[in-house]
Formats: sequence, C-alpha cells, structure tokens
Amino acid sequence: MVLLIGRAWRFPKVLLGFFLLEFAGIVTSLALFGIAAPDLYRTVLWGDGFNNGFNSSPAQILYAYANYRPLPKTPLVWSHFLTSFNVVISVFSMFVLLIKVVLNVMGIFYPLLSVFIHVMLSCIWAVSVYGQAGPDRSDPQHPSSVAWYVSKSCQVTFNKANIHYCELAKGTFAVSCIMLAMYILHLPLAIFLTTRAKAQKARKSSIESHDKQSPDSELTVDQRWELGLPPKTPASPGAFPVTPRTRAFNTLSGALPLRSMAK
Repeated sequence: MVLLIGRAWRFPKVLLGFFLLEFAGIVTSLALFGIAAPDLYRTVLWGDGFNNGFNSSPAQILYAYANYRPLPKTPLVWSHFLTSFNVVISVFSMFVLLIKVVLNVMGIFYPLLSVFIHVMLSCIWAVSVYGQAGPDRSDPQHPSSVAWYVSKSCQVTFNKANIHYCELAKGTFAVSCIMLAMYILHLPLAIFLTTRAKAQKARKSSIESHDKQSPDSELTVDQRWELGLPPKTPASPGAFPVTPRTRAFNTLSGALPLRSMAK
C-alpha cells in the first residue's frame, strides 16, 4: 500500500499554505457560527422575509398549533438543526486540521489519505452551503428557491434595524463558500500526487524487468571484462568486483607456459 501512494508532498510550501488558509477560515467560521447560535438572527430574518413576501412565516407553526392542524415542516434554511450543524462542522474541521498537521509532521500524511479526508470535508461543507442558501417552499403562496438574504441586497429589509443581521448572514455564507472551495481545490493536488506515485511505480517496475531481460545481465565476469563493461557491484548476488590485480592472481593460479613446456 505504501508503494501506491506518495510518501512526501512535492510542494510542501503549497501544503503549508493550505494549512494556514484553512486555519484562518475555520477560526472565522467558528466565530460567525458561534455568534449566530442558538438563534441570533435566524427567526428575525425569517420574519423579515415574510413581511416582504419573500418566504414563509415563522408564525405558521403557532398557527398550526392553534388550529389543530398538522405541523408544517420547517425549511432547512430556517431550522435550528442547520445552526447547530454549522457549529459542529466548524469544530470538527478544526479537529481534522490538527490531525492533518500531526500526520504531516510524522511524515504519514499521504496524498491518498488526503483525498479521502477532503472529499469528506467537501461533502459536509456542501451541505452547510446548501442549507444556508436553501429553498423555502413550505408556504405555497410565498415560495422561495434561494434564501432572500443571499439573492437580494440587505437594503431591501422590511425593518432597517435588521440590516446588520442580514450582513452578518451574508458574511457567514461567504465564509462557508470559501471553506468549500478551499477543500475542493485541495483535491486535484492530492489526486495528482497519488496518480503520479502509481505511474512512478509502474515505470520502476518496467525498468527492473528490462534490466532482468537485458543480455548484459547474463554475462560472466570475464565476458564483461573483455567487452569493457563495468563490473557488477558486491550488492549483486554472486558478483564480486574485478580489478587488474585480481585478474593477475587468477592467471598465476593456473599452469604457467614455461612449466608446461618443461614437462
């Protein structure tokens, strides 16, 4: 498995830049989501949008209770679940960032592992972005495809005192989009390094197989000496370095010409 993935990042400075940008974005999102929780401006903007005819009314739940009617489903964009979800994913993202930094220091933050991590983070932040800009079709008379504070200017607020809340919601949505884009942009780099490691492994295997099939690998020591090829190193099994002195001793160990003539 280690051979299929890169052990080190080719662009460590780029990775460090991603870490710094991610840290800044997570701290900002933690602050904005923490300010919005549990319900600083969610219901206020919901009601302001209804007064302008942009979306449903937050009083529809009370109306259903009073008239013993089935409770309507609260749109995700105005739900308490989305507010809590945003806080949870920002804390979770900070935890994952700390893990990534530790793994990178230990040298085991492989690109393939980075792909899985950032796919997961991209998915949960995509849910957050969709929820903040999500539709509101619970009231057939006032359907909305996109949250009004995202698609419209904050100057259209029914109550001008809510402009600050609208700008705060816009800023939170913008930070969420930046976080999502950051995680998505991290994926091509990690995927490129992963596929490059596999290509390197395939090229290395082809070179090794070519070396094994090469006729030079089957030559003896004397044949390599006569052809002027470099000798095999001691790391090769069964091969020893050949020097002129070694060749001279090998010659002396045989039958000398004068001795054979005397016989």
